[in-house]
Amino acid sequence: MKLNELKYNEGARHVTKRLGRGQGSGQGKTAGKGHKGQNARSGGGVAIGFEGGQTPLYKRIPKRGFSNVNRVEYAVINLCDLNKFEEGANVTPELLKEAGIVKKQLDGIKVLGNGKLEKTINVTCHKISQSAKAAIEKAGGKVEVI
Repeated sequence: MKLNELKYNEGARHVTKRLGRGQGSGQGKTAGKGHKGQNARSGGGVAIGFEGGQTPLYKRIPKRGFSNVNRVEYAVINLCDLNKFEEGANVTPELLKEAGIVKKQLDGIKVLGNGKLEKTINVTCHKISQSAKAAIEKAGGKVEVI
């Protein structure tokens, strides 16, 4: 390899057009903007969504529904997911996130009664269904609601 054979890696350099640098550059005089008009001016052009004075699409489309700002959304797990832990474990929201059972804690964790619990464990959560609570207590575990 010689110094005159060195080349940049593909995509390493991005050479922008040098506008308005004389007639010989190929982009001189009007710098690719044409003659006069809104788009030839500095700061020219129209705002995003502007349709020449016609009511824009985002205003013509009907608005539907309602978003409750006070909505509480729980990360949901089932009883069968708790079989991953060893006998007598204290399952907390932090432990569930660490184990990868829950990706985001959202506003809290809710345990539902789907599946079968085969181990005795103590569960700490934000909400729990009646069937899940009964199943955990039947297996010999305890339930604590935060």
